[in-house]
Amino acid sequence: MTAATEAPASAPGAGIGRSLRSVTGHLLPVVVVTLTIIALWYAACIPMNAQQSVLEAERAGATITPPTAAERRDMAGLAIAVANPGPALAGAYVQDRPRLPAPHQVVAELWDTTVGKKITSKRSLVFHAGITLGPTLLGFLIGSLAGVALAIGIVHSRVMDLSVMPWAIASQTIPILAIAPMIIVVLNSVGVQGLIPKAIISAYLSFFPVTVGMVKGLRAPSAADLDLMRTWNASAMRTLVSLRLPNSLPYLFASLKIAVAAALVGAIIGELPTGAVRGLGARLLAGSYYGQTVQIWSALFAAAIVAGLLVMVIALIERVTLRRMGLTR
Repeated sequence: MTAATEAPASAPGAGIGRSLRSVTGHLLPVVVVTLTIIALWYAACIPMNAQQSVLEAERAGATITPPTAAERRDMAGLAIAVANPGPALAGAYVQDRPRLPAPHQVVAELWDTTVGKKITSKRSLVFHAGITLGPTLLGFLIGSLAGVALAIGIVHSRVMDLSVMPWAIASQTIPILAIAPMIIVVLNSVGVQGLIPKAIISAYLSFFPVTVGMVKGLRAPSAADLDLMRTWNASAMRTLVSLRLPNSLPYLFASLKIAVAAALVGAIIGELPTGAVRGLGARLLAGSYYGQTVQIWSALFAAAIVAGLLVMVIALIERVTLRRMGLTR
């Protein structure tokens, strides 16, 4: 009787304890990996920035080994840091233009160019991310629609499967940095400028994962399911709508997550050959022109954050869609 009365009282506490252990079990590996990466990053700053660190220490009157800049010019950063541990460590994290910025420098730049600036400011990363987001979404839409259409054709036509699919695979072996200027030049010659060329580059990168994922998804139904549709005298269109497309949705959403990140990369690359002054690609260009490595790294992290948010949006749509279809709980 005592055990029966105590069980309900202890059940909520036990449930909370299990939930906390579950959350801790999921977060702990992420925290450990993140802290390890940050520690390695800070450690890498010392040899990467050692050349400039010891040069500034020498100008301040410190004794440096070897004593002349000519002798240090051909030395590796690690060797300079080992020979001059004090100056190398002291100057590794405070340089204005380091070879490798420290994590706190990148975070400070990110904060200053997002929270610390108005969205309409030309120095705001939010402003530049918004500029890059336009061709990203347009290219993602074009690439996704083209990928779905191509996958449907490949699944229903053996001729397309044998002819188009190898070409789609071969297209991804061409470096995007080589083909992007060609696309921009060709489109500029016919008067197409601005958003469209960058969107086409984004579509070029994003259509392939959607095509491959949808082909796999459309072929996911078993032979028994397809035979059952034939028994019901269902047309190819009815089989596509009622059987193939619903079964392909998990594959489609997995491909869309890859495609949207690829579309963002395509939009950034599309900004590089045009000498753009707005967008995340423009921030990367400006940083490389003036040696502002902190600006380059902050723009890279901004791009990663934008890509992560886009993937999260697709993941949310996936969860809602699959739950409504009864494919997940």
